[in-house]
Amino acid sequence: MFDYVFWGVENEVVENNNDARDIVPVAENPSNQFFFLDQGQHQQRSNEMVRVPNLSRENQVYYRGIVRKTRMLYDAIRIYSVADEEMKIAFGFDKQCRRDLKAATVMRSCGLWLFTDKRIIGALPGVEIGDAFCYRFELSVVGLHGYNQAGIDFVPASRSPNRDPIATSIVVSDRFTGNIDEGNMITYSGTGGQDKNFTQIAHQKLEGGNLALERSMHYGIEVRVIRGRLHKASPNGKFYVYDGLYRVIEYWHETDTAGYRVYKYRLERLPNQPKMSSDDLLLAESLKTKPLVRPRGNACLDISMGRENVPITLFNDIDGNHEPLEHDYLVKSFIPLHVHQYGNGCQCLSACSKDCSCIRKNGGQFAYDRDGILIQGKPLIFECGPYCSCLPNCRNRVTQRGVRHRLEVFRSGTGWGVRSLDYILAGSFICEYAGVVLTNELAQLLSMGGNNLVYPRRFTESWKEWGDLSQISPNYVQPSVPEIPPLDFALDVSTLRNVASYISHSRSPNVMVQFVLYDHNNLMFPRLMLFATETIPPFRELTLDYGGVADESSPKFAICN
Repeated sequence: MFDYVFWGVENEVVENNNDARDIVPVAENPSNQFFFLDQGQHQQRSNEMVRVPNLSRENQVYYRGIVRKTRMLYDAIRIYSVADEEMKIAFGFDKQCRRDLKAATVMRSCGLWLFTDKRIIGALPGVEIGDAFCYRFELSVVGLHGYNQAGIDFVPASRSPNRDPIATSIVVSDRFTGNIDEGNMITYSGTGGQDKNFTQIAHQKLEGGNLALERSMHYGIEVRVIRGRLHKASPNGKFYVYDGLYRVIEYWHETDTAGYRVYKYRLERLPNQPKMSSDDLLLAESLKTKPLVRPRGNACLDISMGRENVPITLFNDIDGNHEPLEHDYLVKSFIPLHVHQYGNGCQCLSACSKDCSCIRKNGGQFAYDRDGILIQGKPLIFECGPYCSCLPNCRNRVTQRGVRHRLEVFRSGTGWGVRSLDYILAGSFICEYAGVVLTNELAQLLSMGGNNLVYPRRFTESWKEWGDLSQISPNYVQPSVPEIPPLDFALDVSTLRNVASYISHSRSPNVMVQFVLYDHNNLMFPRLMLFATETIPPFRELTLDYGGVADESSPKFAICN
């Protein structure tokens, strides 16, 4: 038998985590310049192998939150570094620097990589099957796969307690022609003997990662499988998707067409796991051209009736409930004219710069990068609006352009939910949370009649987490401008609503609310815009933290479910 520790529920370290994630105190920063804290030589990866079985629901939420915040920090560093030339100078980036590498390096120097104190065998706490990553380095940051280039991650024999190398994970990449991927069964080619173009030029040896896979088979130890999928939606041209646990069931060596010895491994997916995201990706792609490819459950191909840029489908293969069709679809919130406050727009004739009056309202910094990705959460964002002179494709007009990703309202065992049929990148705009805006006095009257009301002030301030660099920059200052007064209005979604009303509640959400103004200047009535806080793969449910208004015994929001 191989010796490793079962890190069970009774041994979980929740309150006192051993990952040495030091939070740097916030200091005054009048110049709004950032510098990274270097805590010296990074910690070596541990050789202590542990398994984490049967986490409680509370601890699943805890670890999911840890992974989520780590990924948000990684994205924040990477997004900041490409936002504009001024930010590049402030961070000390040069044009040749790879932003994904820089983000990983900074986090490692600050001791912010996860699970460096343990080598997790099997499922990784906080990482779910189907999680998608844009960069290989991000796999290392969260502890899913430790090597940026090697396809096999393993504990070397020199650091293994039994003096046998043990594989922990593999990356199945499209670039290796020797791999045969049949979903639940994989024929995986060993490593070594290849040039930079992945052409075999020498014999492979049964050592390193190759031997580790053989030893994992010998001891019956499962490995994590991450698939590299080419996809144009990724800024890197590829997504890395975690597809669950597999076990090596046999291995052999054979001679390739050039006469070189190569090792082959047959892996079988363990039963009783959630289905692979690969199946969802194929289905999502087919729905683009064949919206009725699913044999049952199609209730409506577009509940917005053409009002959105892309169709919002309704799917229910559980029962005959088609309740969302009973409500009129509202693309954006209806704000009464008497609460509007109009002002002058910017006078920019082409592209807006930092001298733009709208940008100055945002503290002199662009809210979005050139791809429309939110750079940093703020109490309120001013976009250029209908009274501005800039062009419609201005960088400061993002949310008003409407929905850009295919969304679907679907029926689950606990009510209605919303999922994406596309990859949604972290920091991307999703949709507005739309309803009829009611002043506080009117909301109080209608609430007595049982109307479905959503109060913006009850949403958690998740925007504070997006772009938060306090863990790596000692002079980071939380944005405090534009300052907004307490919000005393409600959204009535009893008769008019949009897709956002069906988004479920979660304590570890993948969507956040960001307040935005663009069509008027009344700070007391901003629009509720939803942004992704992580990369969301197709068919992954969208979730929000409603600040406790949902019933914690159910993952669904009480109003629309």
